[in-house]
Amino acid sequence: MTGFSTARQKMVDGQVRTSDVTDAGIIEAMLEVPREAFVPADRQALAYLDLDLDVSEGGTKRFLIKPAVTAKMLQAAEIAETDNVLVVGCATGYTAALAARLAARVTATEGDSALVARGREAVARLGIGHITFKVAPAPAGDPADAPYDVIVLNGATEVVPHALFQQLKEGGRLVGVFAEQRPPRAMLVTRSHDEFGDRTLFDAAAPILPGLERLPAFVF
Repeated sequence: MTGFSTARQKMVDGQVRTSDVTDAGIIEAMLEVPREAFVPADRQALAYLDLDLDVSEGGTKRFLIKPAVTAKMLQAAEIAETDNVLVVGCATGYTAALAARLAARVTATEGDSALVARGREAVARLGIGHITFKVAPAPAGDPADAPYDVIVLNGATEVVPHALFQQLKEGGRLVGVFAEQRPPRAMLVTRSHDEFGDRTLFDAAAPILPGLERLPAFVF
């Protein structure tokens, strides 16, 4: 094994499997998709650590969220091989690349055009198909290709993302970290007959996605 291959195996064994992730497709994807390919060269040594990894190079900080949180949310989403998936706030595209191993089609949105370009380059080098990258703010999602079977937030939200809920298909699922209250929690939101139900998955923290911050309260 190479150094990165060994680190990838340790990440799966020490972070993912120990977090009750048992879905074989997710485990296989995390073993095969090289996380370091989505990380700037000067931070590749950190690619498999249990942390939210900053992948920005100037401007607004953007992150790959912790591997275990990513894996647990993907497992909760129950992505099927026929699904149409939207990854919101994809940064450089690692979560989108994992989803592409599970789904028929993936759209990945990110507000930073430089990160979108890096994501496109990364998946092209790896030969990962059926991912479409688009420059778009997190709250907007991508209504052009809606409805989606699954929407994954690659980060946290401090507000209810109503526009994203509306892009779910009947029976669709949205997973993300909701930080409206403390402690923040990973949640699963499902759509049924224009009603939206939610279920707490686990306590989790993640960086807030740009545009999904809580507005500051007005003080008299």
